[in-house]
Amino acid sequence: MTNEQAANFYANRFSTNHMLKIDLNCDMGEGMSSDAAIMPYISSANIACGYHAGDEDTIKRTIALCMEHKVAIGAHPGFADKKNFGRVAVQLSETALYDLFTAQLFIIQKAAAAMGATVHHVKPHGALYNMAATGNVYAKTIAKATKDVDANLIFYGLSNSYMIEAAAALNIKTASEVFADRTYQDDGTLTPRSESNALITDTTVVVKQAMQLITENNVTSVNDKTVFVKADTICLHGDGEYAEVFAKTIFDALQKKHINIETI
Repeated sequence: MTNEQAANFYANRFSTNHMLKIDLNCDMGEGMSSDAAIMPYISSANIACGYHAGDEDTIKRTIALCMEHKVAIGAHPGFADKKNFGRVAVQLSETALYDLFTAQLFIIQKAAAAMGATVHHVKPHGALYNMAATGNVYAKTIAKATKDVDANLIFYGLSNSYMIEAAAALNIKTASEVFADRTYQDDGTLTPRSESNALITDTTVVVKQAMQLITENNVTSVNDKTVFVKADTICLHGDGEYAEVFAKTIFDALQKKHINIETI
């Protein structure tokens, strides 16, 4: 996003005819004890499909929580690698990646349908997310898999990344995602988790970054550069040590600023 585009987007978001709003999404069904406590503060949930985490039981329980709290249900496909929580890069052929992704979408869709619910969106997980954000082949493959399974799914991907570009090229509705609890590089990518400064653990800093992302459409990189983004949805990591505190604090801050929290 150029400076001019960012300025125009910022002006439009704050026009007198436009109420500022944001979708709060959280990665769920990954075996954490905080899911139920976080659910009242979010508008969208990304449910692990049993490959990087979770199982049939956690999927059903998480869908039930979503239905109870009127939270949008999303699939959260990752690499089949529970040992590393799907956070280690895996090189796959286009066919293997396509099959991996579609299989997980079908799992969530089947579970949701059995419970009388509908799947609203898809968001890749972990290393798969990062590889598709920075790699065009992975991005195009999972975008095609999404469209083939259900063209009505909304594709959640890193703002200004290959994922958003690939999905948009297939006329899939997209949601540009930003992160409150992760640091950014100068090019708009997330700092790798292997780096000591990848995660933000201070609640004050998390809330400050969330408000900057939502209200200014930019974030300050680790090198103090201003990186412009499009913020349709902001992620709260459900597996983080301070997940529940972050969720409630961000929710309260948005309420105080009269920023609507609603699903895409």
